[in-house]
Amino acid sequence: MVGRNINDVWATKLEGYQPPANIVLYEQGTNTGCGYGQAAFGPFYCPADRQVYLDLSFWQEMETQLGASGADFARAYVLAHEIGHHVQTLTGASEQVQRAQQSARSEGEANRYSVALELQADCYAGVWAANAAAVSGGEVALEPGDLEEGLRTASAIGDDTLQRNAGRGVNPESFTHGSSEQRMQWLQRGYQSGDPAVCDTFAEL
Repeated sequence: MVGRNINDVWATKLEGYQPPANIVLYEQGTNTGCGYGQAAFGPFYCPADRQVYLDLSFWQEMETQLGASGADFARAYVLAHEIGHHVQTLTGASEQVQRAQQSARSEGEANRYSVALELQADCYAGVWAANAAAVSGGEVALEPGDLEEGLRTASAIGDDTLQRNAGRGVNPESFTHGSSEQRMQWLQRGYQSGDPAVCDTFAEL
């Protein structure tokens, strides 16, 4: 139901929007158009087959090990983030990032493009949340406290927090998804406006 709702929102925001081919739930590993998908990858979107892959064990790891929220909205945020990557494939943003990374002069510079792509997907998740109740016959609507659960999850999976919890030093040059603060900021920005036009993370590279 949430997946359909996310697609219904994007149908109103992006002209000619086509949903992902499928949302694949798996455990441990599965074949994908982007190679063999493993639980260690976490949830991901494969542009080659235009499918979202969600490893079922990730939810448990996210809640028990990473300190993320177990609320339904926290899980919906992760799904909306991955469908955000599908939107980026449709808009050409993903392809532009690949080209920019290929010409990058350092790993740190290439990573900054990855961070911008991921933060834009967070912002797109916020855009979905802001518009969820207006589509699908109102089946999906945020309740008080839902956004806070999403922000808690965004904070738990920020690169700096993950590095710190792994006992490593925090190295911003190695970030690929953005800091906890950045992830919360962009999720909130998308939610507050409900407009994907505010999600130009690349302007802030």
